[in-house]
Amino acid sequence: MAAPLARLKARTDYVDEVYRVLVDAISEGSLAPGTRLTQEDIAEQLAVSRSPVLQALRMLKKDGLVLDAPGRGLLVAPLDADWIAHLYQIRGSLDSLAARLAAEKRFKLDKTLIANGRRASKGDDVKAMIESDVAFHSAIYVASGNPLIAQTAHNHWVHLRRVMGAVLQGSGQRKSIWDEHAAIAAAIADGNARLAIELSERHTQIASANLVKRISEVLGDESGVAR
Repeated sequence: MAAPLARLKARTDYVDEVYRVLVDAISEGSLAPGTRLTQEDIAEQLAVSRSPVLQALRMLKKDGLVLDAPGRGLLVAPLDADWIAHLYQIRGSLDSLAARLAAEKRFKLDKTLIANGRRASKGDDVKAMIESDVAFHSAIYVASGNPLIAQTAHNHWVHLRRVMGAVLQGSGQRKSIWDEHAAIAAAIADGNARLAIELSERHTQIASANLVKRISEVLGDESGVAR
């Protein structure tokens, strides 16, 4: 395993917590594509029994984050550039719809969302960067007033977190991402639905193109990028 996992505090039900720890490790890159995973290793590092680890790994496999490894155990699934592009097409449609609905209400997003995001982008905590990005877009989903947008988007965020993490680890585009977020928030607050849609679509298109390009450059085909 590429990096040690922190032991969990004692409690009765570990499944969800083990799942979150592994998702974070995959998203942050400490569990890179192709890394072999076994129940025994994970249980030992987290200081839990094998049962919750087994259930968490089943959840990850269902999500498509891990695959059966040759022989024994599982491995972290490779990143697929074409699949990422498809994923961002869905995200773009949802983000644009949410931005339009929020703009029609002239919704003013909490300014701390932008401030926290800019602060996180200047540091080295990839998890904090991802959480800030998710918080910003989630706030727009809520502002839209349509609960189905957040519900639908939630199904894809586990994968979006992963590809975002692969890029944010060494990206020089962190500042521009939050400049784009600030522009979207301003358009929504001004009630300019057309501009909010345009900016949201452009933001998603730029993110998708940069992700595919960056992942290919950083990881390469032999390091877990499928085509």
